[in-house]
Amino acid sequence: MSRFDRYLLSQLLALFGFFSLVLVAIYWVNRAVGLFDQLMSDGQTALVFLEFTLLTLPNVIKLVLPISAFVAALYAGNRLMQDSEFVVMQATGFSSARLARPVLFFGLIAALMMLVLTNWLVPLSRTEMRDRSAEMAENITSQFLRDGEFMHPAKGLTLYIRAITPQGELRDFLLDDARRPERPTLYLAHSAVLVRGDAGPKLLLVDGQAQELDRSTGRLAVTRFDDFTIDIGAMLTRSVTRGGNVDELTTAQLIRADTAAQEQTGLSVAQLQLEGHNRLAQPFLAAAAALAGFSCLLVGSFSRFGPWRQILGAIFLGIAVQLVNTWSTAWAGAAAGRWPMAYAAPMLGLLLSGLLIWWSQRPRRIPRGALGAAA
Repeated sequence: MSRFDRYLLSQLLALFGFFSLVLVAIYWVNRAVGLFDQLMSDGQTALVFLEFTLLTLPNVIKLVLPISAFVAALYAGNRLMQDSEFVVMQATGFSSARLARPVLFFGLIAALMMLVLTNWLVPLSRTEMRDRSAEMAENITSQFLRDGEFMHPAKGLTLYIRAITPQGELRDFLLDDARRPERPTLYLAHSAVLVRGDAGPKLLLVDGQAQELDRSTGRLAVTRFDDFTIDIGAMLTRSVTRGGNVDELTTAQLIRADTAAQEQTGLSVAQLQLEGHNRLAQPFLAAAAALAGFSCLLVGSFSRFGPWRQILGAIFLGIAVQLVNTWSTAWAGAAAGRWPMAYAAPMLGLLLSGLLIWWSQRPRRIPRGALGAAA
């Protein structure tokens, strides 16, 4: 890399880091407030809150990187124009494509960062958050399980356990579920065991019955069972934050879109494949955004009022590319085999940036009579 490339790249990276830090802080504070209320209401400590906020950072960083790359390229290019550094470099023979080369390097660095985030760090953090949420749900649920007394862990629920063995077995279990007053249900079991499930803690009832009363007709339905499972975690710990199933899958699993992935997420083959290819395509939106912001500044002539028209053009170009991204994503997710449309918006942004760079360095003809009028 030449000295100019290193100079402009250092400017871009410094601004990129600054704007990323600001945007991440804004997003993080906005999400941390809700997360703080949820965790503190469940009696968690500040260390648990810090752990969960750190686990949300990769996804937040992934969201702000394209915006930071666009703003950094626009800001750096505007400052170089205001300081007449562009004029000096163009006077030495630098073309628009040569000026945009360090911006391309910068865009590829931002794209590489997003590739690491979307394909490794975000799924890893989501999986870890799901596991920690399940552990917390079990711990919170176990706080409500005390023997020899009637407990009311939630509105409409009454729980009684005669005894809890050292092995964790719940003897003579009773649960009165009156959350639906018109059809209350009473669960009775000789024994019960608290087990961990994929969606949270569950109670496995053994040798019991369920009595459901229909108050409108006065009829009592009794169902006897050898074993029965109750999602006690959903009853007692509704505020525990859980990760999304799609984010927890690897990119290879999403692109493969086998039956197991469909059953786990409840999504179709088209939606899973689109999500997988989006992880590969969306990082290049950062490179396209950086090039689009910089290339728009190269178009147009000098103005004493600054390049405000070029800046507006760059903003409208970014909005247009995002609209194409939204439309192509919705269209591709409607049917299988349309996943190539996931790459439409990044390719369009790079193509438009290349056309703007070519347009800015085209030879300009001087209108007839202009030289004579100047003379």
